[in-house]
Amino acid sequence: GPAVTTTTDTRHDPADDVDVERVRSFVNTLDPGGDDELATADQLDVWLRERALVVGDRATAADLRLARSLRAGLLAELLAHHGEPPDRSALGSLDEVAADLPLTVSFTGGSRTSTRPALRPAGSGVRGGLAAILASVMALQADDRWSRLKACPDATCLFAFYDASRNRSRRWCSMESCGNRAKVRSYRARQG
Repeated sequence: GPAVTTTTDTRHDPADDVDVERVRSFVNTLDPGGDDELATADQLDVWLRERALVVGDRATAADLRLARSLRAGLLAELLAHHGEPPDRSALGSLDEVAADLPLTVSFTGGSRTSTRPALRPAGSGVRGGLAAILASVMALQADDRWSRLKACPDATCLFAFYDASRNRSRRWCSMESCGNRAKVRSYRARQG
């Protein structure tokens, strides 16, 4: 197959990006092997507080369902960033979740040197924290970085990662593990 360029896009360092990290870490709260960092409302509280996305309010069972639906929808989106058709059902579900997490345009929420308008949560508490994740998605889209946030297509992995390759062609979270396993499976299928 064609060689894949792994040259890093030097215009943007994803490690320094709050929006990339916020969305990536949220999607990565679920490990297909069974570990779920959002198994309970208390765990959702901890996750949001550790990232300074909520102060005071406690998550309810309804908030937990909403968070898990948001995570599932975002994962489906990140999987579609490999050029696959989007999962229409997941997008519909994501639209429903977004309707419960309203955002507003803010002209004062940015940096002191910029007057660039930005989306901010319209509310506070747990739902405001979840809305901040959606605001990060929109910030990534506005800067043409949303499509660089992808999920590993290996069903046993699904790890969200930022594709910093120049041509946006990175497929696997790690070529050494998931990419290599896919190559071995493909080879065995051809030999079979």
